[in-house]
Amino acid sequence: MSAVRRLVRVASPLAALGVWQLLTSYDVQLWLRFEQFPTVVEVASALADRVGTEAYWQDLGHSLRRIAVGFLLAAVLGVAAGTAVARSRWAADILGPLVEVVRPIPAIALVPVAILLLPTNEQGIVFITCAAALFPVLVSTRHAVRALNPAWEEAVLTLGGGRARVLFSVVLPGALPGIFGGLSVGIGVSWICVISAEMISGEYGVGYRTWQDYTVVDYPGVFVGMATIGALGWLTSTAVESLGRRVTAWLPRPAARVPAGRPARPADVPPPAVTAVRTPEKEPVP
Repeated sequence: MSAVRRLVRVASPLAALGVWQLLTSYDVQLWLRFEQFPTVVEVASALADRVGTEAYWQDLGHSLRRIAVGFLLAAVLGVAAGTAVARSRWAADILGPLVEVVRPIPAIALVPVAILLLPTNEQGIVFITCAAALFPVLVSTRHAVRALNPAWEEAVLTLGGGRARVLFSVVLPGALPGIFGGLSVGIGVSWICVISAEMISGEYGVGYRTWQDYTVVDYPGVFVGMATIGALGWLTSTAVESLGRRVTAWLPRPAARVPAGRPARPADVPPPAVTAVRTPEKEPVP
């Protein structure tokens, strides 16, 4: 990444914070009203106070544990169910209609179901987090498996490989880009739903604390919670995408574009394809 792009990426959030500080410092009232918004300085001061407390880190630990358990369950179940639906007619006929009926239901709407079915609020929040991430992973896996070239599977079968060899040597490796695309979407949806579930039925957690701050009209505390949620979501999604790049490092990458106006350097030019040259066979000497 060039220095200009890095500078733009740093300057963009700083500029947004500067605009926020100006609008709230001068109590600007246009179509939007900023007179009750806390300033950036007030939020930063509240964040500094919260970071030094044990309750802040306890809330972070609860939310991260719920995300980790729910997301890992969703990843395992989503990949398994998506692969089964894509490769088995029986699985497609049995699970397919259920998936299409349940998938449009927002995960946060399952809070009453979780309260009725599960004995503790903790298990209910994990259930909602898992349900939120399950369907993006399942659908992405299903599409990725169905898009594989059937010639790969036929080649393994021709060489004597069985169904297990096809699954672990062809299907799952070939579907990895689509699977990690679903995982990247799923982790973001998980954060949305875990925070909402903590607000409704949680006892600890970033969402619970943010809602408590709102009820006591502590608006800087509310923005501290929002900033914490955004930072956690960004870090976890970045971790998932980084893992995906490492796992799929063997895949061919598109050739880098050469910026206009700059002559191509040797590093920009892909190596020429090597073609086998068949030398003519010599005639036998009589």
